[in-house]
Amino acid sequence: MRFRPFARPFARWPALVLALAALVTFAGLAGAAETVRLGVQATGTVRWELSAMQALGLDAANAINLEIREVADARAGQLALQTGTVDIILSDFVFVSVARAKGSDLTLVPHSLAVGGLLVDPQAGIAGLADLKGKRLAVSGSPVDKSFVILSAAYRKETGGTLADDAVLRFGAPPLINELFEKGEADAALNLWNWNARAIAGGKIELVSIPDLLQSLGITETPPLLGWSFSEAWAKAHPAAIKGFLDASFATKQRLQRDGALWDTLKPLMQVDGQPALFPLLRDAYRAGIVASHDPAATGPAEDLLGILLATGGLDIAGGLSSLYPGTFWAGYSN
Repeated sequence: MRFRPFARPFARWPALVLALAALVTFAGLAGAAETVRLGVQATGTVRWELSAMQALGLDAANAINLEIREVADARAGQLALQTGTVDIILSDFVFVSVARAKGSDLTLVPHSLAVGGLLVDPQAGIAGLADLKGKRLAVSGSPVDKSFVILSAAYRKETGGTLADDAVLRFGAPPLINELFEKGEADAALNLWNWNARAIAGGKIELVSIPDLLQSLGITETPPLLGWSFSEAWAKAHPAAIKGFLDASFATKQRLQRDGALWDTLKPLMQVDGQPALFPLLRDAYRAGIVASHDPAATGPAEDLLGILLATGGLDIAGGLSSLYPGTFWAGYSN
C-alpha cells in the first residue's frame, strides 16, 4: 500500500510518451518543408494571393517554402517552366494544351476566372457592339489575343461584319492601352480586368464583359483561362509539394473571398494610394474571378471556348489544335 502514491505518475507515462512522439513528428514535418519555385511577373495580381498566403502562414502550414522568381512576361514564364528554371507558373489552358500536343507533359489546375471586358468613353456614343464600326479601339495584346478573338466573334455574330476591318485598331501592352484611353486617343478599350478597374475609376464605362460576350456566343459557364501550370513529371516526383501548394492556394482564395481585413494588408501591392474608389473595384473584380475548386472532368466550358477560338482565330491562336488535348487539366488533384 505504501507504494500507491507512485501509481498515478507511472499511469501517466503512456500519455507523456504519446505527447513526445507527436512533438517529434511535428518537428520532423516542420523541418520537411519543400521549396516550390514560382515564376511570377513583378506586377502580376497573383502576387496578392501569394502575399496573403504567406501572411496567413498557409505556406508553412502546408509544408512548402515559396521561392518567387520574377519573369518579364508570360512568354518568359513559359520558357522558364519549359527549361526547368521554375516549377510552377500561371498560364492559360490553350498554351498547355498546345504544349501537350507537341509532346510536353505540362498540365494545369485552374487559378482564376477573372478576365477583361470592353470599356467605352461615355462621350463616344457607343451603346452596343455595332457602334464600334468606325471607332478607335485600343486592344491589349495582339490580333490573336483570346479576348480580342472572343470580341471579334461576338461582333461578327451581331453585325455580320469583321471587327478588324470595321474599326480602327491599335494593339499594345496593358499600360499603353490605358494611357491611350485616358488621353482620348481611343473611343473604346479591351484590356485586362485589373487595368479596366483603373479606367473605370477614372470615369470610363464597361460596355460588356468577356463573360457576357461568351454568354452571347452560347458559353454559359466562364472557363478558367488561367491556371497553375507545371510538369506532370515534377508533380509525380514532388507529390507533397504540389498538393501542399494547391491546398494552400485554394485555402488562401477562400480567405480572400470573405476576409476584408486581409485585403487591407494588400493595399501596398495593389498600388491604390490616393485612389479610394479604386481599391473596392480591384478587390471585388478579383473576388468575382476566384476559382473555388477543381474538378478535372469539368472541361466542357474550356472545350467550348477552344471551339470558338479555332473557328474565329484559326490555327494561329491554337497552335494546330483541333480540340482540347487530353490531360490539359490535371487529373491528379481535386477538391
